[in-house]
Amino acid sequence: MKKLLFPFILLLVLIISACSNNNSSKDESDSVKEDKAKTITYQSENGPVEVPANPKRVVLLSGYTGNVLQLGVNVVGVDVWSKNNPTFKDELKDVAEVSDENIEKIIELEPDLIIGLSNIKNIDKLKKIAPTVTYTWGKLDYLTQHIEIGKLLNKEKEARAWVEDFKKRAEAAGEEIRAKIGEDATVTVIESYGKDLYVFGDNWARGTEILYQSMKLKMPEKVKEMALKDGYYALSAEVLPEYVGDYLIISKYQDADVSFQETETYKNIPAVKNGHVFEMRGEGASFSDPITLENQLEFIKKSFLGNN
Repeated sequence: MKKLLFPFILLLVLIISACSNNNSSKDESDSVKEDKAKTITYQSENGPVEVPANPKRVVLLSGYTGNVLQLGVNVVGVDVWSKNNPTFKDELKDVAEVSDENIEKIIELEPDLIIGLSNIKNIDKLKKIAPTVTYTWGKLDYLTQHIEIGKLLNKEKEARAWVEDFKKRAEAAGEEIRAKIGEDATVTVIESYGKDLYVFGDNWARGTEILYQSMKLKMPEKVKEMALKDGYYALSAEVLPEYVGDYLIISKYQDADVSFQETETYKNIPAVKNGHVFEMRGEGASFSDPITLENQLEFIKKSFLGNN
């Protein structure tokens, strides 16, 4: 009798298992569809936009890559500057490079959200592919911008938590640095890019936001006069001594012309003579996202405070 029952029992188990698997697959499929159907209304600078509540495939056309990555959201396409940024080398290893003119390529990536600057091209075509949100560069300060990205990605709480923590750490480091170099010591940030030299104000990346805004370090009057309003100012090596304060930070690209550093004009600058020159890698320094900011904070602390 037991031998006769066994085949029927086995058949019943297989049927139940198959039904269970089908239900599981159906549940997963329904879950994905339901997830895609969920949206939130994001108040962009151009008005309300319906965006995914839990975006899974984000395309970034003008930076903000580090903001999205720091918040743990999947990125499927980025601009050339982000793709070539060594800071994101590992995270973007398998991510496609796109631009606002690669409409077909963007379609292939099947994004559920597109983020870019307000000056990107083909905005109407992009909006047909996925909800598209743009920001005007510099309209928001660097930390508020991250909170805004957090709102867009439905991760405002996480974004605010990082901002508050970063502000405390940067301000504390600033107090240490000022105590060491003096409250009136001045710091200049320049960049050597190609054959050009630039000096920066307090909101043009390269660590300037941290140095001048969070740490309250001072910039020379000449820098304040020429670079503070526009954010940067192009200058020649001959007039560099007029802009260099007690300390100098140089953002240097690998292929930059740094012959100015071999001139007597440069060598006779007091900051240079006193060994108060710190060099950072130019590639990636133009970003002001959380991942870049964390690296820049460590660079600044190490430069001014050593291993303390």
